[in-house]
Amino acid sequence: MPEADFQALREFYILEPFDDEHRLHRPAALVAASMGGKFEKNLAFLRPPPPSPVPESAKFSESDMRSMAAFGVPIPKR
Repeated sequence: MPEADFQALREFYILEPFDDEHRLHRPAALVAASMGGKFEKNLAFLRPPPPSPVPESAKFSESDMRSMAAFGVPIPKR
């Protein structure tokens, strides 16, 4: 991907996030709240649980470490 395209996509994501929380969870929680539910409670229910930490004994390549960091997986200190 050319650098200019990447930067344009990055800027767009900052303005209009397109992750599951913004595309799916928040609208569903808003609909539920309009029917008498509590928005924050519904949003917490819809969010997936955080990823489990990686065990200290696991061995990963540098590429693995970068991929896990990109996906928000908590990684052990080396």
